Parts: sequence; structure tokens; C-alpha cells
Amino acid sequence: MKKTMTIVVLVVVLALAGLAAFVVSGSYDIGADKPHWALTERVIGTLRDRSIERHADGISVPDLDDPQRIQRGAEHYAEMCTSCHLAPGLSQTELRKGLYPQPPDLSKHGVHDPAEAFWVIKHGVKLTAMPAWGRSHDDAAIWDMVAFVRKLPAMDQAAFEAAAGRAADDGHGGHEHHHDDDGAQGGDDHHEHADEHDHEHMH
Repeated sequence: MKKTMTIVVLVVVLALAGLAAFVVSGSYDIGADKPHWALTERVIGTLRDRSIERHADGISVPDLDDPQRIQRGAEHYAEMCTSCHLAPGLSQTELRKGLYPQPPDLSKHGVHDPAEAFWVIKHGVKLTAMPAWGRSHDDAAIWDMVAFVRKLPAMDQAAFEAAAGRAADDGHGGHEHHHDDDGAQGGDDHHEHADEHDHEHMH
């Protein structure tokens, strides 16, 4: 038994030493234009999803059907979120093209768990471009955004702009259409599986 434990400890120590050597070697390509290894992506995805589920547990969800709350949320979303998460009539942006992992297209997928969406918007997500909006917005404003995003997939461009009072921001302070961007389509296909497990990771 003692010999077995010694072997186990030795294997663990060697594995940790190998990992440390790999980390300090600089050989890992940290560039955002090269995806993670499949195993790395799976581990990070599981870590992210379980963390969000645990930290969002117990959050009390307010009334999200209040029209005024939805209206305020639409204004916030048009100003802060569309360059990454898109909107009806806005199929791609220059900023979104360069992000890895790709933010979920909330104009199509919306959010499934309001408490988790609230937590993500408020606290952000490490190792992504999702900021912690709670540092600049109070809880009421964040719930407004959650309320709006729940309604977003059912909207067309006209309904979106009517709710927001403006066109979606494409990152240049204006509204662009990119319906024929083959590269954008390829990017969306590459990350389709990630959208299914995003737990409403907004940016």
C-alpha cells in the first residue's frame, strides 16, 4: 500500500512539473485567432457553466414583464450589447468577428434562465470578452436588460428599433448589415455548439 501511494505521489508530482514547464515555456498559442484544444474547451466550458449555475442559485427574479422595464432594457441593449451579441437586422460586426469564444447571438437564442443571465451580466465571465456590468450599472438596470433579452428573439428589426428608440450599434456608432458575409456564417457554424451551452453569456 505504501509503495502504491509513493508511485501515485510521484506521478502527480511529475505531471505538475510537466504542466509547469509547459506553462513557462511560452509554447502555448494564446492568440484569440486559434481555438482551444477540444479538451481545453470542454474543461473551461464545464467550469464556466457549473460556476454560473452555483452562483446564480437563490437569486430572486423580479417581474420581467413590465413594459417600462423592457423598454429601458431595450435602450441599454442597443447601446451596450449589439456589437457583440447582435440584433435583428445586424448579422455581424467587426468586433464580434475577432472574439473568441464567440458571444452567443442573443437575437436568436435569448436567455433561458433569468437568474443566470442576471449573474453573468452583473459579474462578467473570465477568459471571455464579457465585462462585469455591475461595476457601472445597478441591479435594476441589469434586470431591465434581462427582461428585454427574453423578448428579443421574437422581434424583427422594426420592432427592435421601435423598442430601443434607435438602430443597433455595430461598434462604429451606427447600424450595418452583413447578411452576405460568408466568413461570419462560418464563424457562427464553428461555435454553434457553444451557443447551446452558453448559459446566456452576454457581452
